[in-house]
Formats: sequence, C-alpha cells, structure tokens
Amino acid sequence: MEGNRQVVLATETYGSGESWEYVAQDGAMERRRDGRDGASGGGNYVIGVFKVSSMHIFPSNLSFVFLPQGYPESVSADYMQYQFWDTVQAFASSLSGTLATQASLRGVGVGNQEATVAAATITWLLRDGTGMLGRILFAWRKGTKLDSEAKMWRLFADVLNDFAMFMEIVAPHFPASFTLIVCTAGIFKSIVGVAGGATRAALTVHQARRDNMADISAKDGSQETLVNLAGLLISLVLIPLVTDNPALTLSLFFLFTALHLFANYKAVRSVVMETFNEARLSIVLQQYLRDGRVLSPADANRQEPVFLGERDTL
Repeated sequence: MEGNRQVVLATETYGSGESWEYVAQDGAMERRRDGRDGASGGGNYVIGVFKVSSMHIFPSNLSFVFLPQGYPESVSADYMQYQFWDTVQAFASSLSGTLATQASLRGVGVGNQEATVAAATITWLLRDGTGMLGRILFAWRKGTKLDSEAKMWRLFADVLNDFAMFMEIVAPHFPASFTLIVCTAGIFKSIVGVAGGATRAALTVHQARRDNMADISAKDGSQETLVNLAGLLISLVLIPLVTDNPALTLSLFFLFTALHLFANYKAVRSVVMETFNEARLSIVLQQYLRDGRVLSPADANRQEPVFLGERDTL
C-alpha cells in the first residue's frame, strides 16, 4: 500500500504542552496533533509541572482555554505564582465591588420613593465627569513612571481602589455630602483604571517570552472573567444578607479588603523583573560596592520597595 504511506513533513511544538505534525498522504497535507504528546492513546498531557492522564480530558482542555499557548515555556518563570495571587485578589475585589455598588445604588435613591430619576442621573454624570478629568490628569503627571515602577503603581492602584470602594459604602450615611464623596471616589477609580491598565501591560511584556503578549493578555482576561463569574454567583447569595445591614456590610468589606491587599502584595512580590529600574539598580550597586557581590534578579527584586515612599528609606 505504497500510495497510502504517510510521510511526516514537519513538526510544530508549543513548549511541552502541544505538538503537531504535518503529514503528507495521497498527495494531500494534513495538520494533526502528534500522538506522542498524549493526544491519542494512553499518553500524558503536560500541564505545568504535573502530568495528567489523557483520559482526564477536561482539565487538559481547561489549560488550553485559560493558559497561554506553549505554557510553561512561553511565559516567564514567575507567571503561575503571579497569576494565582492575581486570581485571589480579583475574586476578593469582585465581592468588595458588589458591596460598594449596592451601597452606591442605595445612595442615589434606588428603593426610595422620594428620590427622582433626574437627581440620580445628575449624580452619576458628575461622578463620571470628574473621573474622566482625573484619568487625564493622572496619565499626564505619572504616565512615564508606570512602566519602570510597575509593581509599585500596581499595588498603589489596588490600595486606592479599596479606599474608593470604602467611600462608596459609607457615602449613603452622609446624604448632604453624598455627591461630593462619590465624585471623589470616581476620581480615585479613574486613577486606578489608568494605573492598573498600564502596569498590567508592563507586566504582560515581562511575562511574554515568545512575542505572545496578545495571547497572554487574552488568557489573563479569560481568567479574570471566570473569577468575576464566580464572584457574581457568590454575590447573588451575599446581597440579600447585607441589604439594610450596614454593620455586616462593613465587616464583610474589611474582610474582603484584607484578603485583596494581602493577595496583591504577594502577587507583586512574586514578580521577578529582569531589567533595571532606578530602585533595582540602586540596590545592585549598593550591594556591589559593599562586598563586591552582584545580586541575582531574584535577590534584587526581593529587596525592591513596592510601596510609595518606601524608596526613600533605601
């Protein structure tokens, strides 16, 4: 059966996770998954550092959906640890955001028969307008710092976001100043949007190892969407419990905020940047002048300050 003989013309691999063959047969070329990577028969899929039997197809498919193609070779070594803590903080932030949204809606008059649609709309427009101005001013003043100080500004953005949500929760208890409080919170959230988005892009550049920034960013969005969906389901149970119960609302908010800040700190600390910024260069030079030793990137990142103002103590 010489005419049916299959000839492998080329192979294509994506790290240790995927492998494809280009096979010529009967004058036609076909691209198919290489059976050696566990796609057929009783082989194994490689997911991270774990090998999973090919019969467990569901976890392997999830890895293709939520992890960049070619993982783990296509990303930086700190990718998984960072993504784990980033997932925890996103989940906590989703729940805190639900509490803040519920309080804001109550503050603008949802459920209050005396409140008017016009007053609520004006409050919302003022909040959005001041937020737009804040976004422009912050990008003008600090935009050039967001690349080199990505970890510091990422942590700053999350702390500021929690403070803005706290303001939204307490705003309904100060009716005379409600508009001022929510507008201030809107400015803070606009700053969070600029700082968070820009530093996320800088971290994606660091994580990409095969010019795959778009893939990493897309998969990060998928992970965050899944986390927000889980937060939404829990919020459906949570909202009836906290409605008209300010004490429980604040207690849960502080609990979620503590988890959110802890996870964010662990996330930025897990990142090992391999380029110099001002702080890392200062740390390496000081160590070299002190004892002639050149710090590794991991050691330099471990000593890098991640809080605003902390650098002054170096």
